[in-house]
Amino acid sequence: MATTSFLKRAQALLHIRNQLVRECLAELLAVFVLILITLSGSAQMVTSSGTKGNILTAYLAGALAVMVAVYMAGGVSGAHLNPAFSLAMCLLEQFPWWKLPIFVAVQTSGAFISAGAVYALYYDAIQHYSNGTLTTSGPWETASIFATYPADYLSLSNGFLDQVMGTALLIVGILAILDTRNKGVPKGLEPVAVALLVFSIEVSMGSNCGCPMNPARDFGPRLFTYIAGWGAEVFSRGNGWWWVPVVAPLLGAALGSALYQLLVAFHHPLEEGDPPADQTSLVLVNVAIPPDTDMSPGEKDAGGMLPPKK
Repeated sequence: MATTSFLKRAQALLHIRNQLVRECLAELLAVFVLILITLSGSAQMVTSSGTKGNILTAYLAGALAVMVAVYMAGGVSGAHLNPAFSLAMCLLEQFPWWKLPIFVAVQTSGAFISAGAVYALYYDAIQHYSNGTLTTSGPWETASIFATYPADYLSLSNGFLDQVMGTALLIVGILAILDTRNKGVPKGLEPVAVALLVFSIEVSMGSNCGCPMNPARDFGPRLFTYIAGWGAEVFSRGNGWWWVPVVAPLLGAALGSALYQLLVAFHHPLEEGDPPADQTSLVLVNVAIPPDTDMSPGEKDAGGMLPPKK
């Protein structure tokens, strides 16, 4: 009873009522967990020289991390996890534009902090593997644990196309999973379906540049490596590759949103009782809020993978 009383007092003291702050905290935690697991899978593979992991296990870790992160924050922030997805929700009028820069800052910060946690967790392994020299190229490079770099044969133009296509496919797949007028998935299994989608893209499109598809996932850890001692080469390697996984996924998100609307969502059969504005538009699971639900306007515009909770 004493424990229960203490927990109740702590909750009363620490409970945050502001919806935007709650969303940002949930998004921060979800991105932190997503990147922590994703980068740790890569660190285990690299620092063990492939004896305790390989590219398949690294991709699997990243996909399962998506599932965990969506379950973690889906009911609070919508579990965007990715500036490209946040942009897609804005374009589809499922998320307010004024929140976009806030979510992008939170997502990037979460990825940056997570990179620091992975560096601390694998510090000894990284130092042992690299003989204490932090490099971005060569046989003992460790920068690729944290950020993506192009294969030696990959041009910037081909890499840009790679990221546009990969992210467009990601957005199309997520919109299909969340579209209540399409086939859909059983309620509560949306994160599992999204994780399988991510895994399928990684194992089929990952060889060119590691399939980042997320500006925050790539830029936050890359910035950390610059500060932590890898130096300016993290931005110059690959003919200045760093901007490609930042810009191309945003274009891919816009393309994917447009494709799904133009080829699928605009053509759903009309349903009796639908408002005219909704009869031919994409309907996501999180906007199907009963009219008598007691929610503030701020709680109704989270927009994301799962329905917001009170």
